[in-house]
Amino acid sequence: MKQVHEHYPANGRVVLHLDMNAFYCSVHEAEEPDVYRGKPTAVAGSVELRKGIIVTCSYAARSRGVKTGMTVREGLRLCPELILISPDFDLYRKYSRGFMSIARQYTPLVEPVSIDECYLDITGSKVFGTPLEIASAIQSRIRSEWSLPCSVGIAPNKLLAKMASDIKKPNGLSILRIRDVPSVLWDKPSETLFGIGNKTAEKLRRLNLYTIGQVATANEGLLINQFGVMGAWLKQAANGLDDSPVNPDRERNKSIGHTTTLPHDVRKRDDVRRVLLNLADQTCRRMRRQQLVTATVQITIRTPDMKTITRSTTLTTPTESTDEVYREACQLFDRHWKEEKPIRLLGVTLQNLTSRREAAIQLDLFGYKEQPKKAALTKTMDELRNKFGESAVLTAGMLGEDPSTLIRNRKIRGTSLQLDEGLLYIEE
Repeated sequence: MKQVHEHYPANGRVVLHLDMNAFYCSVHEAEEPDVYRGKPTAVAGSVELRKGIIVTCSYAARSRGVKTGMTVREGLRLCPELILISPDFDLYRKYSRGFMSIARQYTPLVEPVSIDECYLDITGSKVFGTPLEIASAIQSRIRSEWSLPCSVGIAPNKLLAKMASDIKKPNGLSILRIRDVPSVLWDKPSETLFGIGNKTAEKLRRLNLYTIGQVATANEGLLINQFGVMGAWLKQAANGLDDSPVNPDRERNKSIGHTTTLPHDVRKRDDVRRVLLNLADQTCRRMRRQQLVTATVQITIRTPDMKTITRSTTLTTPTESTDEVYREACQLFDRHWKEEKPIRLLGVTLQNLTSRREAAIQLDLFGYKEQPKKAALTKTMDELRNKFGESAVLTAGMLGEDPSTLIRNRKIRGTSLQLDEGLLYIEE
């Protein structure tokens, strides 16, 4: 594959994909080079407990076998001199805005994908030079102005630009054209094609389709029969085809919230807590569906005379947990609503949202050993609601009475299950 690209293509687009290398660790190195430059570092939650999960690690740490997703204990066993750093999301957002601002100086068509990557459509940016010159200039400026390394992929579409940026890290600059796809990509495992997850790859292997090339040459009817509309996409993607636009207006939800006007004014804290639990559950479910986590919880309280107050708190670590959002909402209410005045409306809003992948530290929120069980339960509850509706699964706190009593008195029909965290009611 050539590593030079002198001119713009006669037809079609030119897309860049900027991918910051070991972003969180690189930010800390940029802030304190005397402390971190060239050293094995890792950003992890619950650093003090040594049970946290490594969110990302420097290339010096990776050379020692340290990997994202390891426990801190495992990382220290492989690399005893590993320097552990607590996450600082305000700092990461500052640097993210910095490198994005450089990108936008070359084209208005910049689509942020996450805190550490974005696409640029530079088809109309000939005034700044050739695609390679533009990519090189952006990479150089990010390094000189923000002291951050990044890899850049140059391609005729987003899919190949993303694949190209992964070819060489750190500080890579790679070009991938459609005519390069058979020689560069087809011998690679199917799961390395961007957009294919482990489950899809496993299903492809059951069809004896192990490589990207085998998917590219597979019968499209077979793929559609097995994967539905995704089957057609699989064949196109494996051939390097992608017509999705670079969308500068695509922006992650800045907040997810839900309010409810109560059927009658409430005063008692138990009633308020039940409503807050329901609101926390609904907002967190919507957030998880979008693969996001929240760093700020806000509550809204409105009285019968329409006076409205909002209060918020920022978490030390982003979360997707209904339990934690509910706990923070209750603490906000207790702190700012001392008197038992009547309440007409309540709301819970989740703010400062980031991608779950960017903030892959949820394992620390409940404790390393307990989290997998809680995560599995949450996933099951979400799947049940997706299939049977919102009211299919209710926690005891939402009902206000013991579900067993309600069932026994024939007020509701259903099954109650005793779980570690309390009673769960599943409607039949």
